[in-house]
Amino acid sequence: MRYISTRGLQDALGFSDAVMTGLARDGGLLLPAEIPYVANRLPAWHTLSYPDLAFEIIKLFCDIPENELRDLVTRSYSAFNHPDVTPVVSVDGIHVLELFHGPTLAFKDVALQFLGNVFEHILERRNQELNILAATSGDTGSAAICGVRGRHRIRIFVMHPRGRVSPTQERQMTSVLDDNVFNIAVQGTFDDCQRIMKELFSDLAFKDRYSLGAVNSINWARVLAQVVYYFFAAFRVIRLTGCRRVRFSVPTGNFGDIFAGYIAQRMGLPVSRLVLATNENDILTRFFTTGEYKQGAVHATISPSMDIQVASNFERYLYYRLGEDAAALRERMQEFARSGRLSVRPLPNGFVDDLIQAGSANTAQTLATIREFHTRYGYLLDPHSAVGVQVAGQHLQDGEPMICLATAHPAKFSQAIQDATGKDLAHHPTLDALEDLPTRCAVLPATRDAIRTHIEQSLVSE
Repeated sequence: MRYISTRGLQDALGFSDAVMTGLARDGGLLLPAEIPYVANRLPAWHTLSYPDLAFEIIKLFCDIPENELRDLVTRSYSAFNHPDVTPVVSVDGIHVLELFHGPTLAFKDVALQFLGNVFEHILERRNQELNILAATSGDTGSAAICGVRGRHRIRIFVMHPRGRVSPTQERQMTSVLDDNVFNIAVQGTFDDCQRIMKELFSDLAFKDRYSLGAVNSINWARVLAQVVYYFFAAFRVIRLTGCRRVRFSVPTGNFGDIFAGYIAQRMGLPVSRLVLATNENDILTRFFTTGEYKQGAVHATISPSMDIQVASNFERYLYYRLGEDAAALRERMQEFARSGRLSVRPLPNGFVDDLIQAGSANTAQTLATIREFHTRYGYLLDPHSAVGVQVAGQHLQDGEPMICLATAHPAKFSQAIQDATGKDLAHHPTLDALEDLPTRCAVLPATRDAIRTHIEQSLVSE
């Protein structure tokens, strides 16, 4: 499998080079040159375990020898505390896909445990080192740190927006004191962190000199690993219900998680609808209802991992929406960089997309959903998952099961749970153990030069 840039100005790469490159050198995002159609393989895959299914899907996109890939996959998912890795739980007619059984209790573990092992495999084979630069709105940082901490060929620099992640998310990152881990609290928003990251990756001399790599979902391997759980969940719900097709509701801010579902559907998974769910930061909802993608102010909410205006993976979707026309994509992205807005024409039927529908939930609705699910069913949703469940209710259809992605353990957002229920219910021993640990973090302004200087000084002082 070869990988091309959405902007069309970089030579095609193999999988390993694409993983190590992260952001394409022309500023675009990497995508497989073709998406394999696997509808004829689905019957044989229906009853596979999660690691076996992951191996079958990932090998279609990968240049790692199969025996080595199988070992990487097996080791990656041995770190999860549920035998199904991503189990499905039925709650009052909807099916909750629990993605929080990994070591940091968030869906990012599914991809980042795998990516950490892949990085190490490639670096050992090539006798190279890697400096990872990451931006996080909450969960990516701790999952990425967990995936690479202590690995001697890798160092990781994680930027998070100061005061805009939950206290638990912050402690999960800053309490890791391994020598190869550098946490940075940026005095700005997640969009600032993401902008700085892309600016530094676009500085090719700096990127090459310091061997920069990416773990954010701009790295194709992140998206690829997330594709697997759409297949896994669909198979289980289809067997349970006898239905032929399923729907997914996906809380999203950066468009990476729902884009994995988009790829799964293009591969032939019987998905009739992807429901995109946002909080008050609803740029994506507005796009899929109006066709206009217009940047606004970032609002701080109780679902902070979704407090994003500029969704990096949207460019991948837009590439397909524009008929895989890289020149048209470049024109739209230049327009957005210049004016903070871009638009597409609706389809002949009036919809922006036949597959993706969208809705948003505000804080009051999110808290009400958490409270209702706990009161009626004894099930706790974290605020991000509650956004997905609330919006799913706007798009239910008789006879077609809805699968709602639960992206984090509720204990990561204990204050929101207490606000919703009036009770201190959300705990997990892994998180409770962080309470009194020492932390380490640099606080820096939201500028490219400040982050660049910090990286240079940190590496020189080693």
